[in-house]
Amino acid sequence: MESNERETAEAEDPPARPPAVPQAVPPATAPVVLPSRPAGIAGLSRPYRVVAALALAATGLAACTHLALVFLHVAPTNTLSKRHAAAVDGWIYPEFEQNWKLFAPNPLQQNIAVEARAEYRTPGGEVVAGPWHDLSAADGAAIEHSLLPSHTRQNELRRAWDFFTGSHDEDDTPNGERGELSEQYLRRIALNRLGEVRTGRDGEVGEVGEVVRIQLRSATRAVAAPAWSDERTDTRTYYRELPWWTV
Repeated sequence: MESNERETAEAEDPPARPPAVPQAVPPATAPVVLPSRPAGIAGLSRPYRVVAALALAATGLAACTHLALVFLHVAPTNTLSKRHAAAVDGWIYPEFEQNWKLFAPNPLQQNIAVEARAEYRTPGGEVVAGPWHDLSAADGAAIEHSLLPSHTRQNELRRAWDFFTGSHDEDDTPNGERGELSEQYLRRIALNRLGEVRTGRDGEVGEVGEVVRIQLRSATRAVAAPAWSDERTDTRTYYRELPWWTV
């Protein structure tokens, strides 16, 4: 009995386990950081950077040269375009030919003044021709240094003269109904301006009498070339006189 009891008690007790040995935890793996490369040309090696810089410089120089030659071709005739006309034409034609101009119309290179005079019938019955009056100069003086210049003073006479010259031939013969209309329009403007001169509104001593006929003319003078240019310009004044118009 004693031996059996001892065996049973020994069987009931679990065998002793050896103490657990803690396992070593592997350290966390640190992320691998690669060196960053600069973007663009700076990321290339030195020889490739030199090649890319030279290519960009050549492209920029070619683009600027092309734009400059096209500008001289489409711009109004000037001293620089005349001096390098052969080089400009050699580059433009035929691949880069342009059928347009930079300014439409080209800037005016002439000063055109419209002048008028009248024949007056004096109280004694004598017909006297008055002096020429520069109507364009009077308009210019009226708008100079003015903060709110009159639109009529700026454009009425100038547009009327352009209307007349564009609808008449070199012999001052009207081309159809528009020519006749432009003549009537210009005549009314001249009569109105001469009336202002006669009444002394422009500070001049006006003629006294009834207006019988009026006459207009243009005084054209080319704008002188700048001092740095070797271009020679005829700056003499040329007149275009219209026939007398009966009022």
